[in-house]
Amino acid sequence: MKNIWKDGVMGVVTGDALGCPVQFETRAEVATHPVAGMRGYGTFSLPAGSWTDDSSLTLALLDSIKSQGVINLDHIMGSFVQWLDNGEFTPYGYSFDIGGGTMSAICRYIREKDPLKCGSNHEENNGNGSLMRIMPACLFAYAKKMNDDEAIQTVHQVSSLTHAHIRANIACGLYYFMVKAILDGEGSLQDRLQAGLSHGFACYERTLTDQKELRHYDRLRDLKQFALVSADKIKSSGYVVDTLEAAVWSLITTDSFETALLKAVNLGEDTDTVGAVAGGLAGLFYGCQSIPAPWLNALQKKDWIEKLCDFTMNE
Repeated sequence: MKNIWKDGVMGVVTGDALGCPVQFETRAEVATHPVAGMRGYGTFSLPAGSWTDDSSLTLALLDSIKSQGVINLDHIMGSFVQWLDNGEFTPYGYSFDIGGGTMSAICRYIREKDPLKCGSNHEENNGNGSLMRIMPACLFAYAKKMNDDEAIQTVHQVSSLTHAHIRANIACGLYYFMVKAILDGEGSLQDRLQAGLSHGFACYERTLTDQKELRHYDRLRDLKQFALVSADKIKSSGYVVDTLEAAVWSLITTDSFETALLKAVNLGEDTDTVGAVAGGLAGLFYGCQSIPAPWLNALQKKDWIEKLCDFTMNE
């Protein structure tokens, strides 16, 4: 029986771990020793299969949903605090590679205990720190068969725990619509992603008061044209728009989990997050069984992660 939680989350963790050793390296630097498989050391001097904050916060969110059965914002933030302070949901018992927006939000929550006010809505807080961990919230909304408005509200709330600006929220919302289209759609991965994005754009055009924010994602409106964009026109920075574009581009210009993820992480810069964002969607489409066995078996705490993914959500 298909387990969408395992497919999506293991895709996220695999992409994160694949990109971890070359994180922050430029594209030119990565090109001198391109990633061809799961390897260790590099940026953080960690063994092969090590994953970063992307996976830690994804797993913290997943654990909260599993234990609570609902989206409990206070419980989620409490889990994020446990990650930051006590190394919960990490491969080695300590947190590392912590984004500025995420750190500020968790510290604000510790002081004020209000999950609705801890994430900054300033324009400069448009890093990819909420997009990288949003997969479990998307799967929750899908499993609960939420309507579009309910799903957008839920995904935006979870994004806003750390990144409350509407631009970051939109990235997470578009990601949800791609998740749903992969799971419900037919045809190629590009066809399903296009269907999800087109539906997402239509929903935001109906609900957004400021359409200017939606224009940041205009390159994703026509994936046939976007697939023709050359690699030098694809940015892979920590800016949320760049990350979403790089992940989608890697998926629509390849035809397997392995080739998509290798293309994503070899773009350089924020390699772990581009890998994680692409990996989640690739995992849902190709299935966890498509992940190369050496990659999967190298993952730190693999059995624990798989056990965490082993549940169903009642409607």
